[in-house]
Amino acid sequence: MSFTSSIDTEELHKQLADLRAEHRDLDDAINALAEQAHINQIQIQRMKKKKLLLKDQIIRIESLLLPDIIA
Repeated sequence: MSFTSSIDTEELHKQLADLRAEHRDLDDAINALAEQAHINQIQIQRMKKKKLLLKDQIIRIESLLLPDIIA
């Protein structure tokens, strides 16, 4: 593995950690909003959509970091 790809891998790992943290934070925020007496469904739906987009990004980065295994 070359130095450049090592730096790229480190950056991808950092991005992955950041995305996972943001995903967890959104999950906590959605749960907190859902427990309130006055539920703002539009806000919850927007947050869920953002959470799905983050999950897609997480999966994309994970697939870049994991080598393809030919069975």
